[in-house]
Amino acid sequence: MFSNVLIYFVVIPLIMLLGLALSRNMKQIRTVAVVGSSALIALSVWLLVDYLQLRAAGETAEMLYVGSWAWFKPLNINLAVGVDGISIAMLLLSSIIVFAGSFASWKIEPLPRQFFLWLILLSVGVFGFFISIDLFTMFMFYEVALIPMYLLIGVWGSGNKEYSAMKLTLMLMGGSAFLMLGIIGIYYHSAPEGGQLTMNLLEISRNASIDKGWQYFLFPMTFVGFGVLGAMFPFHTWSPDGHASAPTAVSMLHAGVLMKLGGYGCFRVAIYLMPEAANDLAWIFLILTGISVVYGAFSACVQTDLKYINAYSSVSHCGLVLFAILMLNTTAMTGAIMQMLSHGLMTALFFALIGMIYGRTHTRDIRQMGGLMKIMPFLAVCYVIAGMASLGLPGLSGFVAEMTIFVGSFQHTDMFHRVFTIVACCSIVITAVYILRVVGKLLFGPVQDEHHRTLTDATWWERLSTITLIICVAAIGCFPNFFSDLIKFTFNTSFAQLLGMN
Repeated sequence: MFSNVLIYFVVIPLIMLLGLALSRNMKQIRTVAVVGSSALIALSVWLLVDYLQLRAAGETAEMLYVGSWAWFKPLNINLAVGVDGISIAMLLLSSIIVFAGSFASWKIEPLPRQFFLWLILLSVGVFGFFISIDLFTMFMFYEVALIPMYLLIGVWGSGNKEYSAMKLTLMLMGGSAFLMLGIIGIYYHSAPEGGQLTMNLLEISRNASIDKGWQYFLFPMTFVGFGVLGAMFPFHTWSPDGHASAPTAVSMLHAGVLMKLGGYGCFRVAIYLMPEAANDLAWIFLILTGISVVYGAFSACVQTDLKYINAYSSVSHCGLVLFAILMLNTTAMTGAIMQMLSHGLMTALFFALIGMIYGRTHTRDIRQMGGLMKIMPFLAVCYVIAGMASLGLPGLSGFVAEMTIFVGSFQHTDMFHRVFTIVACCSIVITAVYILRVVGKLLFGPVQDEHHRTLTDATWWERLSTITLIICVAAIGCFPNFFSDLIKFTFNTSFAQLLGMN
């Protein structure tokens, strides 16, 4: 088992949990968090380089680094792992945000050791989910990623944190119930000819074994189950409250990584395993995701709390991910994955900056702030960069992701798809409205509170966290071909034929 490199994406966080349990002071806690998260970044980069070398050498397998170990033989459940270009991109995103989140929580109080224990347990679920190719283990890691959120928000959050934590947990568990029913249905229809039932994604897709009639029942189950975590309308209401009450690092992982489990699961399970139902029923979910895109952007325009603004912005951007996936063509789906990367980085940057600003001003209400560019220029400039990425400035990640999505979506020649593509495009203008409004009110103009004049700018650990994320946002914007080529490796000939994509 330990000869497979993917296992270490779970082993390293588990070792971090042990190190945190043995830590006795804040210095040791920080050391474990930084060393462990640095090791995860190094492992992700090594995996990326090795994967590209294998592809360049002519390796054509659908998944690489595949391994499977029996877990529960009577039901043919295995600990099965494997990755492709999309999985590796998500692993790299997750490791970067865990690293940045460790520095953003440098002075977390109270109970710092317990906070990092739950935060790293959440990352165990995230990494395990992205490397799993068995439905049971994928669902197990999915639940491991969700459960710590209740305590992280309920104990270390702010505002109406108990309500937010309970609402988030109940709604996501409701989505998990749909997802569990879908997975069980897929399992019992994975071998209609009488063969051995399986939960292995690759085996199910090769057999193309799920009856079309059952696909119509199971596809909505799995898409809604994952779509709840992707903040799909009308199941999005947990997201703004959860983001607003969560501590900084939890908001970063929540919006930057955890919500990506929803889009990744819709792509990897619902659409990949049930392509016929996806082609026939996609229009229903296109309507819902189109509403998410526009509704989230409009809602952000009327908010005055910085976290709520970014939370509703996340509803809009994550809706765009699901919207693009449902277009079922290579260009749009490539854009969806790039949007997952882009949104993960820029929303983590947003929440990190909001936490740093709130820690100094003790308010998130933009009506009570102003002139921060004069007081804390480093944080202000970083906020402008994050805002420009969000509204799609060329040279940053948001532009290439959204442009790829809209170009791919407009490839459909029928009126329905083109009308909804135009509607989704309108979100760009709405995003510019609320971003420029916040930047103007927050950073420029007169100082609203004279006490703010004595505030300090970012510390070295805050600068390290934000600069790391900004470099990544700029890297995607300046070198889009590298990331799009990495993602397109997944859309091989067999996958394109399976979905009828062009």
